[in-house]
Amino acid sequence: MSSHHGSMTIETPARQEFFDVTAEFQTFVAGTGVRDGIAMAYSAHTSCCVFLQEESEDVTYYGTQLLLQDTLNVFAKIAPPTRHEGQYLHPGPIHIRNAADLRDELPAWGLNTDGHIISSVLGRSAAVPLVDGELILGEFGRVYVGDLDGVRPRTRTVHFQVLGG
Repeated sequence: MSSHHGSMTIETPARQEFFDVTAEFQTFVAGTGVRDGIAMAYSAHTSCCVFLQEESEDVTYYGTQLLLQDTLNVFAKIAPPTRHEGQYLHPGPIHIRNAADLRDELPAWGLNTDGHIISSVLGRSAAVPLVDGELILGEFGRVYVGDLDGVRPRTRTVHFQVLGG
């Protein structure tokens, strides 16, 4: 069995948004030469998610596919967007102080608790079977990375891992 790792970066806006990484994932998998195994896409960012979903051709004004916007709309009812300090318990004063002192972060950047909650529900990885060199995504399946932080533009990294032979 062999193991292969790669990654890509995504520049994200200061809003919750999803990115279709299917083509990059497929290209990486093809380059490994692995015919049968498992392929995984993963984000180490705690306010990001990786998941499989159908492609929705229609988009919002911002270019967000409607099914993905519907996903955000549903989660906004479960974990409303963080708009002000004290709306959620996190971030507390120690976290805000440490973020400023240790990472030079602005206090407003801590207003992303909803993104962390949504990320923990959707998950930060997706595993896909690899059969005869092809990802088994189904007829309409796509691999999406979501940056749910929403408080500032970011550079996010998505990791790819393939195990098999």
